This record gives sequence, structure tokens and C-alpha cells, in this order.
Amino acid sequence: MSLLELKDVTKQYRNNRGLRQVSLQLEPGRIVGLLGPNGSGKTTLMKLIAGLNHPNQGTITVNGIPAGLATKPLVSFMPDKPLTESWMKVRDAIAYYADFFPDFDRQKADELLAFMKLSPADRVESLSKGMNERLQLTIALSRRARLYLLDEPIGGVDPVARGKILDAIVDHYTEDSTLIVSTHLVRDIERIFDEVVFLKEGEIVLHKEVEEIRITTGKSIDELFKEVFAD
Repeated sequence: MSLLELKDVTKQYRNNRGLRQVSLQLEPGRIVGLLGPNGSGKTTLMKLIAGLNHPNQGTITVNGIPAGLATKPLVSFMPDKPLTESWMKVRDAIAYYADFFPDFDRQKADELLAFMKLSPADRVESLSKGMNERLQLTIALSRRARLYLLDEPIGGVDPVARGKILDAIVDHYTEDSTLIVSTHLVRDIERIFDEVVFLKEGEIVLHKEVEEIRITTGKSIDELFKEVFAD
């Protein structure tokens, strides 16, 4: 059984095309790049998988269970906008999520906070954009989930820190889980991908193993991305 399966998923909005007949299967133990320009439907797709929204048509299952309330314990979602409140200190944010999610691993969170150089006493409102993203990533990766959804996890992180953040992503997810990473910083992050999904105007235009792409085309993922989305 696939860990994630989408069949003919369509999501329409009044002013946005959304997604059209998206079908996708992902197995456990993979890091998957969800790649596409702004407006291609990446965030919409992640919200549907997370059960935060519902498709107009089609089905989504996580570990064989229809996406929704029943799959929330299986899915950890880091959205592109922070979920923490500005009044919180870092320790408050960790405690809040530890109370909310039974699978939240406090030891893992402490290790990640130290790695990210975040102090539990820091106020969320005083954090830079990059530091806030490190906090959101810490919260998302500290759950013992089966499916992790990271929407632009390094967008606000300076280039020097990106390598360490990517190492943290790789080191802190388990082999029986799968991680989907949405990003526009393809060149910086492609080294961690096992496979990639290209999303264009709400449709999947490519889904392949990274090694297959490099062997058959002789191109990096970034080079192929620029070619596919040149227009």
C-alpha cells in the first residue's frame, strides 16, 4: 500500500484554477521535491493532503485512510506562514504543540532547538524571518508522523545556514515516513531529493526519480526545472 495516494484530485476556486485531475502515489522512506512557480498549486495540494481543505473531486488517502480528521495524527504540516503567536516564547510554542499532538517528541524538539541555535527564552516576535522558519521547522519535525509536508522551509534562511537546515531535515525524519518539500530554491535543496514532482498550472507535468532524470537527461534538477518552466 502506498503511503500517499491521490486519484483525479480537482480543486477549484472562484479566482484561481487550483488543481485539475492530479493523481500521485508516494511510498514510505522518500524525500520528494514538490516544485513549481508561484501560483502552480503547491500550497493548495499540501493543504488538501493535510486535510485542511477538501477537493471538489477525487480522493486522497494517507496510509489507506481518507485525508481529514482521521489522518491528522499521521501528517505533520509546516505551512508557509507561521502558526505560532507573537506573544509566545519559544518554550511556549514547544509546550503548546506538545500538548496538542500526542506524538510530539520533546527530546527531539530540544535537540533541534540546540541545532537551530534557538533559545527557549526567545520571544517569537523578536525572531528574524529566518529564525522563525527554523522554529516552525523544529515544530514540524518534532512530531513522530508518517508524512511530513514542508512548504518553503528555507525561503527565509540565509544561504550559509541552508546546508545545515537541509542536514537537519534529512537526519530527523524516519525511514518509514515520507517527506514532501515545496520550494522554489531548487538548486540549493535538490541534493536531498529522492524524487521530484513538477506542478504547472495545477497539473503534474513530471514525476520521476532524481537519479533517472540525471542519467537520462544529463541535467540537474535545477536545469530541468528552468527548462520546463521557461515560459
